Amino acid sequence: MSGLVLPRQSGVLLHPTSLPSAGGCGTLGAAAREWVALLGREGVGVWQLLPVAPPDGTGSPYSSPSGSALNSWLLDADDLVEGGFLTVRQRQDLPPGASSDRLDPLQASKRAEALGVALAQAWPAQSPERQAEFRRWCRSQAPWLQDHGLFMALRRRYGGQPWWQWPPALAKRRWRALGQARQELAPILLQESLLQWHLQLQWQRLKLWAQGQGVRLVGDLPFYVAHDSVDVWCHPALFELEPDGTLSAQSGVPPDYFSSTGQLWGTPVYRWRCHAMEGFRWWLQRLQRQLELFDLLRLDHFRALESYWSVPGGDPTAENGHWVPSPGTWLLRLLHWRCRRRHLLQSDGRLPLIAEDLGVITKEVEDLRDRFKLPGMKILQFAFDGNSENGYLPANYKGDRWVVYTGTHDNATTNGWWQGLEEHQRRQVGELLGALVVAPGWQLAELALASSAELVVVPLQDLMGLDDGARFNTPGTASGNWSWRLQEPIAALEGHLHGYGAMAARYGRSGGAGAGSSKTGGAN
Repeated sequence: MSGLVLPRQSGVLLHPTSLPSAGGCGTLGAAAREWVALLGREGVGVWQLLPVAPPDGTGSPYSSPSGSALNSWLLDADDLVEGGFLTVRQRQDLPPGASSDRLDPLQASKRAEALGVALAQAWPAQSPERQAEFRRWCRSQAPWLQDHGLFMALRRRYGGQPWWQWPPALAKRRWRALGQARQELAPILLQESLLQWHLQLQWQRLKLWAQGQGVRLVGDLPFYVAHDSVDVWCHPALFELEPDGTLSAQSGVPPDYFSSTGQLWGTPVYRWRCHAMEGFRWWLQRLQRQLELFDLLRLDHFRALESYWSVPGGDPTAENGHWVPSPGTWLLRLLHWRCRRRHLLQSDGRLPLIAEDLGVITKEVEDLRDRFKLPGMKILQFAFDGNSENGYLPANYKGDRWVVYTGTHDNATTNGWWQGLEEHQRRQVGELLGALVVAPGWQLAELALASSAELVVVPLQDLMGLDDGARFNTPGTASGNWSWRLQEPIAALEGHLHGYGAMAARYGRSGGAGAGSSKTGGAN
């Protein structure tokens, strides 16, 4: 299934790392299937996730060393035992998960690395049929799989140093040096390939399960890729780099009300003329990979498809940047053509994309979004500034091509947001809602559900009434992010999801296998 079938739906935002698991990090296993089944039973038709690529050292999924690979933290060991790929003893010998109730990136990485070693050790005992299936899959995923494996192996060899600091022959990808490295690192390459194969198998199982429950999976794609990534290492000509691999231009956003020096992101900007010369092949392959994983994809920082803020590579702030036009129209036209050929368009012929168009957006960006009939985003926490013409107020939405959130992964929880409001702001919220505010997350959720937007997405933390101790990310901070995890079993969420599904149904937003019935389902 591609895209959204119903015109009005509801969803929940929850990253799979937050799911309960004995291993210290949520996985694609039984808890994920149980979560999807609960969504389906309660008529909630959309599960939105963050990027599922490997995260950086802080756990951020928005700064990945690989744009095509899946996050090995998400591999479920119990499912591997059930499938005969690991023994019970091998699972017991894995490093323990985090000792606290928060995700520990270092422990998660150690556990995933140990899983790769165990899978490789057990591999010779697998049947010839399984080994042939694995080899066929590896061939079908060339070249990204081989490049990813070698990049990760070399990172380990050189102690996590960025690729431009590796020996020059490897940094510049000389074929003789690469061939020698592949021979020397063959055991690690097998481990990386096995991890990705099993992740793909577990993801496909979860996606098929979600389709059976009437639940669509919504993904998230960062606009830029990390400087220290296999994508930039393998395709340096597509990025604004110096000959030594350092940045000649970097990404960010200009100074504004919130920051007098702007935001500096430190990722390389695209050398668009080179992308155009090769027919945008790299971009199209990147987008197609994600659209094969998800039913719908949120494109982060959509405005950079129209023009982007380019900052000199050595600058410490974003102040000296300038706007540079992007060929977004051409790229989206080519993507539409490719998606039509591969039956990835939505039922109404639209691209399966959501445009993240938050912040100060120009008419040119809006025209690009609207030319391809992409839904934009609205955040209710941004709506209450005393301005009756605020674009985030539901009364000011033009049409229904919107995805409205109470807040996103970058916002405070709605309870945390409410606690931080001044008294006059609280009065304004109450006046708009026409009621005393006693449950901010739920009351904003109802405001969103009553809006004209085609899709409403509420973070699970808001449905649970949690404060900022459950906040997932605080932009501009370097620690304490991406680590919140559910301590309750999935079954304990049934009351929250039942209430949300019932409320959504009152506003004509019914989805999932259980919509309009008392159907129940397991997660086996």
